Amino acid sequence: MKDKYEFGLFLRFSAATVCAAAIFASVLVVCSSPLLRENRDSAAHLADLISKEEYTLPVIVIDPGHGGEDGGAVCGGVCEKDVNLSVALYFAALCRAAGLEYRLTRSGDFMLCDGGKPSKKMQDLTNRLKLTEDADCIFVSIHQNKFPQSSCRGAQVYYSANDARSAKLAAAIQKSVKENLQPYNERQIKKAGSEIFVLDRAAVPAVLVECGFLSNKEDLELLLSKDYRKKLACALFSAVMEYFSVTNETQG
Repeated sequence: MKDKYEFGLFLRFSAATVCAAAIFASVLVVCSSPLLRENRDSAAHLADLISKEEYTLPVIVIDPGHGGEDGGAVCGGVCEKDVNLSVALYFAALCRAAGLEYRLTRSGDFMLCDGGKPSKKMQDLTNRLKLTEDADCIFVSIHQNKFPQSSCRGAQVYYSANDARSAKLAAAIQKSVKENLQPYNERQIKKAGSEIFVLDRAAVPAVLVECGFLSNKEDLELLLSKDYRKKLACALFSAVMEYFSVTNETQG
């Protein structure tokens, strides 16, 4: 497999550094948007737990869907793979700045395959999941939607049926996006079937986030905005922090 796939793209930090990460997350949440401020308490609580070495954060595997010759949905000349990567890189930047351990399945415009058999697409999807095999982690796959009816809009989060924690992560993300960016969004999280390979085969808490519809004029205009993509990343980051806090409380 070619080096460009960068399967080793991740950072490791001490408990003290991760404590600083949670504190940073709290500051980020307070400063980035008035709607995000309500999550500051969970971030502060998480920081307190980590400072006492009572909790170790899982690795965040960030998966920008598609790539290379697999462009995903295309609408109005906008290619899904590019939007996915942009949101994912902003999400990764927040994790990096906060000192959280993360892994990107891809950091550029390429598929994770070498050709041959099985198919390139199957290799690509299988290789994405390999980043979850050697660590305590969560898997967040970032995508965009497309539908014949252009009136359809808003984020939709799917979760893996293989780990009960997946639904909790999906609920945190759906809630964060609705409250922070899409107040009109009444969609509910959905359990994924075999049609979503990365969730059907995941052995860790895993979700796939359809951030919006490229086929909807309003969603497309928002997704083309760098500022909005940053806000999406922030909403994902905030939701993951909330999930970490709540999951620790239920397991404690």
